[in-house]
Amino acid sequence: MAWTLDSDKPLYTQLMEIIQMRIISGYYQSGERLPSVRELAAEASVNPNTMQKALVELERSGLIITQRTSGRIITEDKELIHQTRKQLAEGHIQYFLQHMEELGFSRKEILSHIQTFTEGDG
Repeated sequence: MAWTLDSDKPLYTQLMEIIQMRIISGYYQSGERLPSVRELAAEASVNPNTMQKALVELERSGLIITQRTSGRIITEDKELIHQTRKQLAEGHIQYFLQHMEELGFSRKEILSHIQTFTEGDG
């Protein structure tokens, strides 16, 4: 999973979103140790302080836990991971529906387009 960053949003927010996505998608497993701040910063080509800020915010959310002797690990609270995944999915759905409605589609038309698309005709 690439570190695709743009200038539209603060870097630390984008880093948080990427790491969060890696957690909920299973790229980083529950209970797994995260790479160090410096390793992650080097991988993402960002300043370690920016990466540190992103990780602190993820700690506040509970997805990452700091252990003094073993660094940062992914939470073992699978329900928290599931709820975070569900919230992100709902956000994407709301965004999609809002934009489709702005294009003039009704909910019924949107569902029809989704069905057609998922059946391979889109």
